[in-house]
Amino acid sequence: MEMQTLSHTRWKCQYHIVFIPKYRQKRLFGKLKRDLMEILRKLCEYKKVEIVNGAICSDHVHMNIKVPPKLSISEFVGYLKGKSALMLYEQHPEERSKWDKSFWARWYYVATIGTVTEEVVKKYIAEQEEDSRKSDKS
Repeated sequence: MEMQTLSHTRWKCQYHIVFIPKYRQKRLFGKLKRDLMEILRKLCEYKKVEIVNGAICSDHVHMNIKVPPKLSISEFVGYLKGKSALMLYEQHPEERSKWDKSFWARWYYVATIGTVTEEVVKKYIAEQEEDSRKSDKS
């Protein structure tokens, strides 16, 4: 993993994050999945966060990202989930419920990548995506 630089900083802050739709509903497929992929790319670009790789499975999202040290990972994940839900509702109003305004569950998983190699995380994400495809077909 190579070092990144800011004006006065050299850094390598890489994270593996996972988050799910509310009640872990299997709703991330088809056009919604494609739109979500573009939305997440755009939001990361706005914050200068690099997506190393990721997978959108039917009931969860995996992302391996490089986050500049000036951003708090918890604030970034909150931004990502909040803005992506608003943008999804704008593009897919049928996904919004009268009673339940939140698209994503409140929790998320985050791990720093340091004790495991990047290849191990990439392999794990690829396996998750394959498993998701198999379960989508059945």
